[in-house]
Amino acid sequence: MIILGIDPGSLHCGYGILELEKRRIVAAGADVVSMPAKQELAKRLVLLHDKMCKILEEYKPDVAAVESIFYGKNIKSAFTLGHARGVILLALAQHNIPITEYSPKEIKSSVVGNGNASKEQVEYMVKKMLKMEDDFVSHDASDALAIAICHYNKEKFKY
Repeated sequence: MIILGIDPGSLHCGYGILELEKRRIVAAGADVVSMPAKQELAKRLVLLHDKMCKILEEYKPDVAAVESIFYGKNIKSAFTLGHARGVILLALAQHNIPITEYSPKEIKSSVVGNGNASKEQVEYMVKKMLKMEDDFVSHDASDALAIAICHYNKEKFKY
């Protein structure tokens, strides 16, 4: 069983992969899809879709867990994030991958035990849970693994 966790973004989209055997995590990895900030949104979305499809074809996840949209103060950022999430959900649907969405509070609570945890606390717990020593490429990568861990914690007795 392979779980793909995705932390959507229009500039940096984190993805994390958990491989399970008999309800035990046997492998984990994470990276970031980065798009050029100066490129127009439509072209960044095409690039995100293409890269997401390559990731799906390479890792062949059984299920995907995606962070839901959170409401911030900047409405333009929320709409831009919504476009990126739409492209990600499209790629997942095109590959027939079941999708579960989790709120940021739900993810933090599942991994850290506190829905208001900082990104540093989330990263620390992800590294401890997965016995990882190396630093992540970015918080987007560790957040993506946290999303995958959240899904695993919610569903582990089904696997």
